[in-house]
Amino acid sequence: MAAGGTVLDPEVVGQLLVRRRRDDPLRELTPREREVLALMAEGHSNTAIARALVVTDGAVEKHVRNIFTKLGLPPDTAQHRRVLAVLAYLRT
Repeated sequence: MAAGGTVLDPEVVGQLLVRRRRDDPLRELTPREREVLALMAEGHSNTAIARALVVTDGAVEKHVRNIFTKLGLPPDTAQHRRVLAVLAYLRT
């Protein structure tokens, strides 16, 4: 330590970062699911997402269900899963 500063062992910092990445449920998303989530974060509806990605509404619904499952967001009347998924995305 110098002048009251703090020294962190680079190995410890590296392990913390690796552990954080490993525990990140967003890592489980496919590239397409990440695209869908990014468009959700921009405020697009499922229909608008389908148009942007040139897929069917049903395909988007399937991706959204998979996103909710992979992020551990079961149906809940007290919370809005779409908002929670976007918040998880924005935290990265």
